[in-house]
Amino acid sequence: MSVVDRSALEASPLADLHAIASELSIDGYRRLRRAELIDAILNRQEGGSGEAGATPAAEEQAAEETAAEETAAEETAADEKGAEEKGAEPAEAEDEEESTTSRRRRGRRGGRGRAAAREESEKPRDEKPGDEEAEADGETDGGEELVEGVVELLANGSGFVRVDPPDPSDDDVYISSAQVKRCELVSGDRIAGPKRAPRRSERFASLIRIETINGRPAAELADSVRFDDLPASFPTERLKVGSEDPTLKAIEWLTPFGKGSRVTITGGARAGKTEALRRLVAAFAEQEELTVSVVLAGVRPEEISEWNGGPVTPAAAVSFVASEDARSGAVEPAIDQARRLAARGADAVVLIDTLDGCSLQLARKALGAARNIVDGGSVTIIATASAPVGGETTVISLDAALTAAGRFPALDLASSGTMRPELLVGEAGAEAIARTRAEAEDN
Repeated sequence: MSVVDRSALEASPLADLHAIASELSIDGYRRLRRAELIDAILNRQEGGSGEAGATPAAEEQAAEETAAEETAAEETAADEKGAEEKGAEPAEAEDEEESTTSRRRRGRRGGRGRAAAREESEKPRDEKPGDEEAEADGETDGGEELVEGVVELLANGSGFVRVDPPDPSDDDVYISSAQVKRCELVSGDRIAGPKRAPRRSERFASLIRIETINGRPAAELADSVRFDDLPASFPTERLKVGSEDPTLKAIEWLTPFGKGSRVTITGGARAGKTEALRRLVAAFAEQEELTVSVVLAGVRPEEISEWNGGPVTPAAAVSFVASEDARSGAVEPAIDQARRLAARGADAVVLIDTLDGCSLQLARKALGAARNIVDGGSVTIIATASAPVGGETTVISLDAALTAAGRFPALDLASSGTMRPELLVGEAGAEAIARTRAEAEDN
């Protein structure tokens, strides 16, 4: 072949340089950079060995660049061919070649960025790519549109403001996990604050900051006293059942309980404890001033299905075969949520079926959360158990024999009772309860 000078080599495409190097039998020419390859060709034409003396590191880098440039050259050739078939102008083909090569080089430099972007795109659409710290501090893209709704927390610690609870909608607003922690939000909180429109690749709007929680300023709640340090008093406001069921009527009048009561419904197997609890849930669900939650911590699988079809869907449900840890994991979140709601002035009622199978520590911790906060909210705990746990303000004992015989009310007055009933039903009511108890014992 004829001798080619440096200027001609520098003007040649990489594919031509590789063809020349192959004809000249230059070893490892594909690992050489363009400048090193031209030097090797000139050296071989002058009678040298044709080796450019590249270092291993340079060879590796050159191999990567060469492979990329070859791919770009192949794509460019294909693009040029397509452009010729479509009658494209040469200038357009050149521009396309330049853009293709540029994309390839950007791709090499931005490999990690593409991987990160791909990982980001695989996140659930309902989650944001990062913490909305800027939004929590008041950053906004211009104009503050207010949103109000009920909080629903996700398993990852973030959540949503449901504007049309309990069903999700496209108008719901995302709450970052930082905002949830800062304001100690729980599912069921009603909050309000400004939102910003969704940014690129975001599906939902985001909450900029939280202004009110359950009708009170968020700043005021942030400085509030811990729940365990809040002063408590015996229940003074009676919880009305209003049921025509004879057993529930007897419970309401002879073993009254109120907001902040610590109640166990006791009795042997098939005494009707679960049925009584279910009917209490139905009665409380109609009272809008109460936040009612149900926890199934060791029931029959069939009962879980029945509860799911009731007026209040259980917040958590595990069957009687569940471990002690699983029962604890079902009970404690509901108790924590009730405590936070009560600390903010709400009245929460948690009904648990059952404390049997739970450790004594867990059972007492659950009952111990009940209290009537002075000048504040309340937590009422009503749980089923085979026997009293200890610390109750009201014990409702059901008689399995009366239930089996169909004799209602199936209330065992001798084993039932309420502490300080006069605070709930007055002195006259307390005396009437005492007389009825005495008559039952005489019989």
